[in-house]
Amino acid sequence: MHLNHCNESLIEMTHTELVASFRNYLLLEKALAHNSVEAYLHDVRLLLDYLSAERPDISIHDIGVIELRAFLKALQETGISSSSQARILSGIKAFFTFLLEEAVIHFNPASRIRTPKTARQLPDVLSVEEIEKMIDRIDLSQSFGYRNKAIIEIMYACGLRVSELITLKISHIFPKDGFIRIIGKGNKERLVPVGDPTLNIIHRYMNDYRRQQTVQPKATDVLFLSSRGSGLSRQMVFLIVKQLAEAAGIRKSISPHTFRHSFATHLLEGGADLRAVQQMLGHISITTTEIYTHIDRSYLREAILSYHPRSKQAFSTE
Repeated sequence: MHLNHCNESLIEMTHTELVASFRNYLLLEKALAHNSVEAYLHDVRLLLDYLSAERPDISIHDIGVIELRAFLKALQETGISSSSQARILSGIKAFFTFLLEEAVIHFNPASRIRTPKTARQLPDVLSVEEIEKMIDRIDLSQSFGYRNKAIIEIMYACGLRVSELITLKISHIFPKDGFIRIIGKGNKERLVPVGDPTLNIIHRYMNDYRRQQTVQPKATDVLFLSSRGSGLSRQMVFLIVKQLAEAAGIRKSISPHTFRHSFATHLLEGGADLRAVQQMLGHISITTTEIYTHIDRSYLREAILSYHPRSKQAFSTE
């Protein structure tokens, strides 16, 4: 349902009326959720309010690249994050796309504006001691004790995503070879080495508890089961991790992904090759793996002082 028959009236509309038409466009043509629509409208109103204050007589046709860049600079000066700037720009780009489609404007100035680069937010890293504390808090006398221990062990030992953990098959564990087969994003397979301690915990869980369960037909090859004999949900794994972190007195923001992050960070800090870590994580691009190279600055400084051939001379002259 296009609004092209309304072009003439749209051109004559005030900013307020154009925003109202944009709202209908988002609801009716784009079928966006109410919250998304309100977020887009909020972004557009920020721009129009800024222009009303700086350029009271400006029309919608006069807004160009210069005005949009000035607006973004003003946003930046307020101290809001680059991710918030990017979100606001997204709403503004959608608004100008609407105006162009309806022939209200004949050039989209927002198409010339680059989206601000956003810093990737990394979760907290657990130390080896913190991971051991969490494992020590698992009550192995409880029915799910060894299952929960195996979950933590394999997430940290293999750097699994939670989706990979809950779909891990018994037939994909090769204890004699010391590998597990992981089905990752896009059904891509990879082999990840797994150590004897983790394999022993998995073996104990399977023999002491899983074998006694009544397993649902669809879960016969699924490693980790719920009390109903079906596969675990993502929410259940989150709950297990959260409860163990609280029991261990860890106040960091912990999720199953924290173990994947810790796995990669500890390997790289220990000197593992970045390409090898990339393979084990199942990253298509090495640049994705590089987000895990945020090694402690003191560690880097110590490494440079110890191993770089000119470091001692360079630092001694300061």
